[in-house]
Amino acid sequence: METSILQTGPRSPAVPSADLVTLLSQKVVGQSAATKAIVPYVYMYQSGLAPQNRPAGVFLLLGPTGTGKTKTVEAIAELLHGSEKKVVKIDCGEFQMEHETAKLVGAPPGYLGHRETTPLLTQQQLLEATSEGCDLALVLFDEIEKAAHSITKLLLGILDKGLLRLGDNTTVNFEKTLIFFTSNLGAREMMKAINPGIGFHSQIAKSQADMATRLESIALGAVRKRFSPEFVNRIDAVVTYSPLTREAMELILDHDIRALQDHVNLRLGERYFSIEITPGAREFLLQRGISDEYGARELKRTIHRQLTQPLATMVARGEVQPGAQVNIALGTDGEQLSLTPFGGAKLPAKHKPSILIVDDNHDLLFFLATELQEEGWEMLIAENAPQARLAFYQRKPPVVLLDYMLGEDDGLHLALEFQQQSPLAQIILMTGGGFSDEEQLICEEHDFPILYKPFLAQDVLNLARGRFNRVAAAASV
Repeated sequence: METSILQTGPRSPAVPSADLVTLLSQKVVGQSAATKAIVPYVYMYQSGLAPQNRPAGVFLLLGPTGTGKTKTVEAIAELLHGSEKKVVKIDCGEFQMEHETAKLVGAPPGYLGHRETTPLLTQQQLLEATSEGCDLALVLFDEIEKAAHSITKLLLGILDKGLLRLGDNTTVNFEKTLIFFTSNLGAREMMKAINPGIGFHSQIAKSQADMATRLESIALGAVRKRFSPEFVNRIDAVVTYSPLTREAMELILDHDIRALQDHVNLRLGERYFSIEITPGAREFLLQRGISDEYGARELKRTIHRQLTQPLATMVARGEVQPGAQVNIALGTDGEQLSLTPFGGAKLPAKHKPSILIVDDNHDLLFFLATELQEEGWEMLIAENAPQARLAFYQRKPPVVLLDYMLGEDDGLHLALEFQQQSPLAQIILMTGGGFSDEEQLICEEHDFPILYKPFLAQDVLNLARGRFNRVAAAASV
């Protein structure tokens, strides 16, 4: 039974190997050491040269909070499987007592209620964390230092032999996994090294390289005090994350602003609006959001307080018309942001919009068609590029939902063709994998939003409605 669950060999990744280093560096900025340490193990697995009878790679990620440890694992999952949720995550804060080991592996027979104790680590869960393009599962033990000693003893078998025996005497094979441990061990000492406060050392400016070496020494010392030599010796790479530089924070700010705009487009649908931020407002967010102690999390909180919440208040009060542009500038007092909406118009009377859906996945195609038809859309369906061209040139639908992979055809090239022929057409791309750097730039340049599979039907509805509203607004001018 168990052997039938396991695959016979590594499948092709969703993202080509040559792109993995670059794309991971874009998603986890300022932490090149993590990329250099982890990616070679992904390459070894993809090439079939990973070691047998043990996990494909075991990593301990250390460093101050908010520097991107968990984000690294989520980014790898997104690149390999198309979704950052494709991770088996174990919150070790839930396993601080010795008896809580049963929640991880299930209680053995003979214990009262053992049948109701479902283990958190099963072969099926590992399989569900993979994708059609890649069968390498990612397992994350978050804040491993909080786990009881019995948990770390249990993990020795996984790290050494790649096997875990559950309470019902079945085994779980971890040979096709990357295992990550994150930890805040030594965080206080790291903060003292970053911000020494009053004293002679506080007057000495340390280089980035010196600081990284100092933090690594502190982290490794804390690890050796907390974990046994047997546990540490089974870890393939220990990566210490450095505090984020200003340049890295600027890139994170750009990413978070784009994510906020995408969130507006997806969730508000036809009530969407665009966001424009002045350099002064960007500098204000950076000054308030840069924190050596809390890392990127402080920047996210700053964006939430200073930008997302005021925008939500304006929308709730009806102060932002659909299709408007909200200019965000530094207020006159320099202590808060000024949000000013321009343009937009009330939604016109609803009429039946049309949409062309192109996907060679027959089941997904008709599922989307059914969902959109129930919302009053006129449906055009195509399963390949020739059918798509015929429907598009005959009907000129205002919105097109295109799958990136169409057998031997390229959905991105088809999108460029449709936009050239009908500039007002709103093209939405969907994909189960990743795009190369060049393809992502093309999508941004031509304003092609991307839906990563799996996605909610409501996301498609909101995005399609918002894009149709753009066409209607442009046609009314």
